[in-house]
Amino acid sequence: MIDTHVNLHAEVFADDLDAMLARARGVGVTGFVAICDRYENLAKVRAIAHANPDIGYSAGAHPHYAKDHGGLTISQLVAAAEDPKMVAVGETGLDQHYGYSDLDDQVAVFRTHIAASRATGLPLIVHTREADAVTAQVLEEEHARGAFPILLHCYTSGVDLARRGLALGAYVSASGIVSFRNAHDVRAIIAEVPADRLIVETDCPYLAPVPHRGRRNEPAFLPDVITATAACRGEAVEAVREATTANALRLFSRFAAILMRQPEPAA
Repeated sequence: MIDTHVNLHAEVFADDLDAMLARARGVGVTGFVAICDRYENLAKVRAIAHANPDIGYSAGAHPHYAKDHGGLTISQLVAAAEDPKMVAVGETGLDQHYGYSDLDDQVAVFRTHIAASRATGLPLIVHTREADAVTAQVLEEEHARGAFPILLHCYTSGVDLARRGLALGAYVSASGIVSFRNAHDVRAIIAEVPADRLIVETDCPYLAPVPHRGRRNEPAFLPDVITATAACRGEAVEAVREATTANALRLFSRFAAILMRQPEPAA
């Protein structure tokens, strides 16, 4: 299993990161994509990845912090991607829920990330909340200028964005939200995502799945996300596990190459 979205540099993991990763490996998580939320945290995220052969990382800035990243350039992100352990651009996107950054600032920084994804060929990790129409519009406009790989991460948006994203070749990620009692709309959309476009994540330390609600989320709970995803799709757990792992390795092709170079575990 591949956990495609982990916030490993979060303070809540400072005291037991190694033990937490060991628990995840113990249940079959074989790779992790560590996410950069602010560009100034990139060195910290990179260090975690380089200390662990099964961790790749992204570079970027969450839309909440767009107001602080107006000076972030395409060339900075492209230069960061010279490190072969950088496997994605982002997370980036649009979020109008809290209003931490103006929408215009978010769109400008989003387009910077998109250009870097196009230039490097690395997947663009897209966060969107209460901004479906504008997110779809920006993705379509930019895709018309040249294709780039898209991941709609931790999907909680509507049917229209899902369909428009899939039409651009996007992958859609299910998180622990699929296990939440009232997340009927999310489950309905995840149930309809084509089997070759679906991946999974924990988004730890947030959004712990049932039966861990109220606890700090961690990658060892990824099997619970897969179980809930399989249930909402009416598919076997093993089939969803195999498909989402294969899809993650296809989308994160640079990461797949890293994982293939790992030594075989001792018998």
